[in-house]
Amino acid sequence: MEILNYPSDTAQKRIDTIINRGIEFDEKAVVNVRNILDDVKKNGDSALISYVNRFDSPDLKIESLKVSDDEFEHALKNIDQQFTRSLERAAVQIESFHKKQVRKSWIDTERPGTILGQIFNPVDGAGIYVPGGQGGSTPLVSSVLMCAIPAKIAGVRRICMVTPPTKNGSVNPYMLAAARMVGVDTIYKLGSAWAIAALAYGTETVPRCDVIAGPGNIYVTIAKKLVSGTVGIDMIAGPSEVLVIADKSANPDYTAADLLSQAEHDPLASAMLVTDSSETALAVIQALEIQIENLTRKDTARQSLENYGAIMLVSDIDAAIDLANIIAPEHLELHISQPFEYLGKIRNAGAVFMGSYTPEPTGDYIAGPNHVLPTAGTARFSSALSVDNFIKKTSVIHYSQAAFNNEAEDIIRLADIEGLDAHANSVRIRLK
Repeated sequence: MEILNYPSDTAQKRIDTIINRGIEFDEKAVVNVRNILDDVKKNGDSALISYVNRFDSPDLKIESLKVSDDEFEHALKNIDQQFTRSLERAAVQIESFHKKQVRKSWIDTERPGTILGQIFNPVDGAGIYVPGGQGGSTPLVSSVLMCAIPAKIAGVRRICMVTPPTKNGSVNPYMLAAARMVGVDTIYKLGSAWAIAALAYGTETVPRCDVIAGPGNIYVTIAKKLVSGTVGIDMIAGPSEVLVIADKSANPDYTAADLLSQAEHDPLASAMLVTDSSETALAVIQALEIQIENLTRKDTARQSLENYGAIMLVSDIDAAIDLANIIAPEHLELHISQPFEYLGKIRNAGAVFMGSYTPEPTGDYIAGPNHVLPTAGTARFSSALSVDNFIKKTSVIHYSQAAFNNEAEDIIRLADIEGLDAHANSVRIRLK
């Protein structure tokens, strides 16, 4: 990786390449996904099983689309207890964090003669998408926890999970154990765009949901974007990314390891180092070359670093924070001697990891905050998946006659300016 001085034209060009990667969708892919959505909307189960048989499990029948109680029981008998303990710890800590996000309905009577307020209600049904993970060989159990737990805490009564089946029509037992632990009882063996279509429109077998959450590939992402408005979605997520700010106190081995932890995700993933120390920059490059050779996904990591990695040399840590706020990264790590002194200056980031012993995987799995985070600069205006994604806010308004009479003329005046005679008349008629 080349060290670039920031600000400079070369550095800015690299930053633009990183920020703009994976945002635009290929028009052919969009058309294909739209056709799939329309097919499922029109033909329901018959379309679903056709896609499942064609792309995932050739012999799966529609009757086996829903995971059975026997499959759950078999899964629980075939996982090791150490995994169960780790899963329980993660679930407890994720639940504890998200419980603090619960909203309370409120009523205000401060203005004489009026009662105003908000009522918070959960959506009736939530759909959770969980990627299959290398054909089921690497089950993404953390995504089950991160999506289902806030939905449960919000009070959603019906949570449907979808995940692609393996070739033999099964779901990885670790995935099923994670789902059962957090109270997800209904799982359908569906993946890709047709799974999103089923959750958005409903079929004879799959009930329609109100909100869809969870990460997925490009086809899942496009499908979520296209059904947004028909249902609520968590976000349009792009490839994963990390930005590490490091000073001369940073351990180069730790920093390199954290950059690689994102680079191994995907050739489109981005790992960026911003530092005010040329010595740190050089030491991290050396550590990267050593560590990358030991990775099972080293080819993916190397491609990611070559295409979307960067090392930026800045004048000081304040300049590094300014750059981070411009990029608005999904994950921001502070490998600096006094990280809390700079926390108040960070405005745009999905999650901030403070200090040398808080690598990004702590947030992925067990710390408690949600790992479904805004990417591609969208942390400028959006936030992590939370309980809020699964609730609705309803306004409450009551006027006494005296309060109404006191404000009626102002309402009429505003309605008249907007040319809405019927609006004005609905007030005037009450003044007679």
